[in-house]
Amino acid sequence: MSMHHQPKICAVFGIDIGKSLFHVVGLDTSGAPIQKAKFRRETLLQFFARAAPTLVSMEACPGSQWLARKLKELGHEVRIIPAQFVKPYVKSHKNDIIDAEAIAEAATRPTMRFVGIKEAHQIDLQMLHRVRSRLVKGRTNLICQMRSYCLEHGVALRQGAGVFKLDIVRTIDDPENDLTERARVVLRELQADLLRLEERILSVSTEIKNIADRDETARRLMTIPGVGPLGATAILASIGDPSRFKKARDVAAWLGLVPRQHSTGGKQTLLGIAKRGSSYVRTLLIHGARSVLMHLDRTKDRLGQWADELRGRMHVNKVTVALAAKMARVVWVVLSKPGATYERRLPAGGGA
Repeated sequence: MSMHHQPKICAVFGIDIGKSLFHVVGLDTSGAPIQKAKFRRETLLQFFARAAPTLVSMEACPGSQWLARKLKELGHEVRIIPAQFVKPYVKSHKNDIIDAEAIAEAATRPTMRFVGIKEAHQIDLQMLHRVRSRLVKGRTNLICQMRSYCLEHGVALRQGAGVFKLDIVRTIDDPENDLTERARVVLRELQADLLRLEERILSVSTEIKNIADRDETARRLMTIPGVGPLGATAILASIGDPSRFKKARDVAAWLGLVPRQHSTGGKQTLLGIAKRGSSYVRTLLIHGARSVLMHLDRTKDRLGQWADELRGRMHVNKVTVALAAKMARVVWVVLSKPGATYERRLPAGGGA
């Protein structure tokens, strides 16, 4: 390899990740670029194996987690930066080398925020969740298609996936309605597709549940009201190391369960909830909070009393988000303190 590709002593390297080409820029302690190079996947790791252990940064993308794990094994400190935080450091025109330089510069800012680096098993768990989400979305699409096909022939079916599955079989077999023979054939095939999808969803869901049952941290997370196997494993896959968050509120803020701000001139403006962090985990927590509000035994847990007081002041959707934010704080405690679980506290003034 040419001298050009001998690693120099750099304070920080920025890597712009491609499918097979990687652009690398090294900055010195003053932030000036002193090395620029591009590599293929194999030669990139050889380069960093020879480089003195230092800070290496990259932008969050599908390839960044794998590369981060490899570079950590080689002794480097690795930081992954969300793409929107790199953008301000890109100077005028954009190309891969300029991107790599921007990534290196962004990594050295004291207030920069970073993405957690995941273990391989966390990536697998996240993959299971994503596969399940796609299958569930596919099921919804399929039901919508079947429903609208029936409507085209003047047959309206009841709302809800559960009753739909009963209604569609009756509809296909009912000679009294206006469905054509061809429509019945197509609907029967779609019905078979739906059953196959349900089987796939069940098998992926069961696999996720088994992981939750075997994992000690997941079992502790499931003691929190509204957190089941899906929520617990999604939290494990996305949060991983809780030490990234200094306090409990930071988890709620990272999930976007606290108000967005747009404040200026000393005047505070709080807007709706911020849509940031993992939208998937946020959705699961909000669904969990909704079920807690409906089913929580008010006599056995002071959370119920707290929620009822809020209900008197604000819309149920706001109460749901407030409860989800509370759950996110409890998640931090359970993740951060060894052996911690959610303990039900009786409401003040007794209770069973």
